[in-house]
Amino acid sequence: MSFEINGKPFSQAPRAGQCLRTFLRELGHFGVKKGCDAGDCGACTVLLDGEPVHSCLIPAFRAEDRAITTIEGLGGDGTHPMQQAFLDAQGFQCGFCTAGMILTCASLNQAQRTDLGAALKGNICRCTGYRAIEDALDGKSNVDDDVEAGGAFGRSLPAPAGPDVVRGKARYTFDTEIDGLLHIKLVRSPHPHARIVAIDKTAALNVPGVRAVLTHEDVPDRLFSTARHEKDWMDPEDTRVLDDVVRFIGQKVAAVVAESEAAAEDACRRLNVVYDILPAVVDPEQAMALGAPVIHPNRTSEHRVADAQRNIVAETHGEFGDVASALANSAVTYEGTFTTQRVQHAALETHGGLAWRDDAGVLNVRTSTQVPFLTRRALSDIFDLPMDKVRVFCDRVGGGFGGKQEMFVEDILALAALKTGRPVKLELTREEQFIATSTRHPMRVHIKAGADAAGKLTALQLDVLSNTGAYGNHAGPVLFHSVAESISVYNCSNKKVDAVAVYTNTVPAGAFRGYGLPQTLVAVEAAIDELAKQLGISPYDIRRRNVVRPGDSMLSPPPSEYHDVAYGSYGLVQCLDLVERAMQADAPQPDLSADWLLGEGIALTMIDTVPPAGHIADAMVALNDDGSFDLTVGTAEFGNGTSTVHRQIAATALATTVDNIRLKQSDTAHGGHDTGAYGSAGIFVAGKATQAAAENLARELKSAAAGAWLCDAAACTLESNAVVSGVRRMSFAELARSVREEGKQLGASGNSLGTPRSVAFNVQGFRVAVNKGTGELKILRSVQAADAGVVANPMQCRGQVEGGVAQALGAAMYEEMVIDATGRIINAKFRDYHLPSFADVPRTEVLFAETSDTIGPMGAKSMSESPYNPVSAALGNAIADATGIRFTSTPFKPDRLFPALHAKFGS
Repeated sequence: MSFEINGKPFSQAPRAGQCLRTFLRELGHFGVKKGCDAGDCGACTVLLDGEPVHSCLIPAFRAEDRAITTIEGLGGDGTHPMQQAFLDAQGFQCGFCTAGMILTCASLNQAQRTDLGAALKGNICRCTGYRAIEDALDGKSNVDDDVEAGGAFGRSLPAPAGPDVVRGKARYTFDTEIDGLLHIKLVRSPHPHARIVAIDKTAALNVPGVRAVLTHEDVPDRLFSTARHEKDWMDPEDTRVLDDVVRFIGQKVAAVVAESEAAAEDACRRLNVVYDILPAVVDPEQAMALGAPVIHPNRTSEHRVADAQRNIVAETHGEFGDVASALANSAVTYEGTFTTQRVQHAALETHGGLAWRDDAGVLNVRTSTQVPFLTRRALSDIFDLPMDKVRVFCDRVGGGFGGKQEMFVEDILALAALKTGRPVKLELTREEQFIATSTRHPMRVHIKAGADAAGKLTALQLDVLSNTGAYGNHAGPVLFHSVAESISVYNCSNKKVDAVAVYTNTVPAGAFRGYGLPQTLVAVEAAIDELAKQLGISPYDIRRRNVVRPGDSMLSPPPSEYHDVAYGSYGLVQCLDLVERAMQADAPQPDLSADWLLGEGIALTMIDTVPPAGHIADAMVALNDDGSFDLTVGTAEFGNGTSTVHRQIAATALATTVDNIRLKQSDTAHGGHDTGAYGSAGIFVAGKATQAAAENLARELKSAAAGAWLCDAAACTLESNAVVSGVRRMSFAELARSVREEGKQLGASGNSLGTPRSVAFNVQGFRVAVNKGTGELKILRSVQAADAGVVANPMQCRGQVEGGVAQALGAAMYEEMVIDATGRIINAKFRDYHLPSFADVPRTEVLFAETSDTIGPMGAKSMSESPYNPVSAALGNAIADATGIRFTSTPFKPDRLFPALHAKFGS
């Protein structure tokens, strides 16, 4: 057989039944990505005779004698205009979808460009919100040019990996070749709750190519949590690498290790597992009831489980003042119960990794993670290995959103590598991502609120029930966070909280962008709006009268043991003003019939910029002989933009340009420690470590030059890649060579402990139209104002806000994991789970408050997580304003809206 790939002939024959995607990757074309293997996401797009196709759907033999173009061959030996357009517009974040997106965009004719919603419906981006992709198609440049040395911070500089991303050269987890690689496939439980009585491996081991079948009998008897935090006590110890009790449909039962995926899959089918079926419970209310099946009967407070016999993994209760009395004496009150659904992270790169033991006996794990250092520590503990004998690292990560602040595959990878002595690979399918990793916590939130006649809040009460699923990863911290900033942003003398996280026999919930706040804000912000309506006060004014301001305590019961949160900067009222002015500004009137009802709604959010109890980051920077710098940080890049901002911070502190900063990151072999890129800490904490390291090196540079000049270091400054003192000037390259002659290299380190913490603010506004006859919802205007302190990179920060709004709109309008009465997920693929595509996402106007944070690096603070938080709440308020009906369950799908609309307005 003959194939032409990127203009070159290939004679390799594909295997029987092999798809074009895997065939191309085996030939080294790693720009062809796997996002779904079902033709739903477009990450595997290639051009076949010039037409874009999903290569996962094309049998490889059908491409014989046809011209195949992958992203690596699009520009020939140079850069294709569309690749350059994506660079100019920075039309990517994590970049995992970018190769496929560029190939589709490059193939569009002028007619197709007039309807991008239809033209791009086969390509999903989970990160950007699509505006920057449209900018690329429109030929817009979003990048600042000619940034002077020392002037990088605060400018819209491009991502350092951009050229590799658009050309398909950026290396993600599986974009590598390893000799002797074995493949892992997992046998998963078909039952929601069962004890494994026996496993017969005979037939599986007889499959040619199978090298091992690993079960609960092969794993260390060690309990841990898949959640990764700096402090292990934040999560319950309730998980084993492989267990003899399964607690949800999809839990891993055994791992088959074989020479090929096909052999491993065949062996999985032949493994004979005998189960003793146990009673199961999938409803959290029923799980707490007397006589309910106990899911973790042997767990106690020593395992950090609050009340195992009632399936309660975590709970919190407290009251300030007297809420009942305050409600009884309020001029107006509101009470309601709200429910939020289970949502999937849907990062386009699924969980997975490779592991091997090198000649020095070091266990190497290359994985798609947000927390390489914490994962190394966990593997060291579980397998009783010295820390210096475990290395965990990632190259570029294809999206995270909190879902990769977990250890779902690295333990199995380590086990298989240690047992077989061979390099191993485990890559989850899209279905496994749905049924066996983690989700957002579904919650039931009951709220009571009261206000006096002047619109001042008199009482706030939250009663929260969180469904953590079969395991308690992140159950406590998410629960505590959900009831913290959601009401501590409001001044109110009487507050009460009762919140419980409950085990059920369903897929576990875990960390997800916003970390509990999106769920409770739907209820809290609805209550604020309902009080305002009763009093005849605008939604903006009632919030202005009640939000905390500098000097006010930020309180939610029970009292926190952590008292390190401060107003590093305060821009909340600015954000309210910005959104109000933007929403009042003239806009084109929609051409809609009388069946459409118009409304507006807002919601606000406050978020602590770092998790409590410690978040550590180390950074190191060294001067090279050519005058450039090596910057080493531990934080991972998965579209959060930390790689860009770390270079900006270092370049500004060292009076150089970002192209002189060579970044090494997310590898435990580099030394130091980094808690991880989560909890809004990638810039706020790790960025401070980078700033400290760069400023320490700046002092070393001045001291070294002063020693050479025999002058006072205080008389020296850094200017444009040199040390200057009066008329004397020594370039960094000259200085490096000077100290090198003495056998030295100039370098410095920096550290940040994540305390004190600051707060970030966001306000979201929507104008919507709701069709009273069908329930259809249109978003006519979307505005978000953000207090991000000094904005480190305006283009990038705007993209984080847009992406957060787009992702949150998916959850607000249609995303929902549907679980049947047995605990089985019935829509475990993209085509049955509606991810936002280009046509679904409105353009969001992003406005920044003018503040400077006294705690964050160079005045900046976090803005990758918080934009998500107020979206569902604001949309719910807009729908209520339009229809006069308060809808209390997300997502706000047409079929959810229709019954109430029909009851009120008829047909």
